[in-house]
Amino acid sequence: MKRIINAFLYSLQGLAAAWRDEAAFRQVALLAIIGIVAACFLPLSAIARVLLIGAHGLTLVVELLNTAIEAAIDRIGEERHPLSKKAKDCGSATQMVMLILLIALWVTALCGGI
Repeated sequence: MKRIINAFLYSLQGLAAAWRDEAAFRQVALLAIIGIVAACFLPLSAIARVLLIGAHGLTLVVELLNTAIEAAIDRIGEERHPLSKKAKDCGSATQMVMLILLIALWVTALCGGI
């Protein structure tokens, strides 16, 4: 039970660090709050509501992973290296793909396609 409690506390510390240190995480989190509230109150189908809430959750997950990748790369060193750039760029691209998916879901939901 102690391990579970410690893991939970470490997770809260990670969320707090991301909120405190990462503007991109704050932006995605605020977008998620607005999007989830909107999904709950707009006249959408249940499946559209679930998909939108899930997609907003995934944007948070992706941003946390992107932040972790960037922190690990920065910990290695400040010198520029092609593999470090590739890792950071791929993390950023992952979030871009997720945001495009989120926009597509919102457009489809609002147009009645879901």
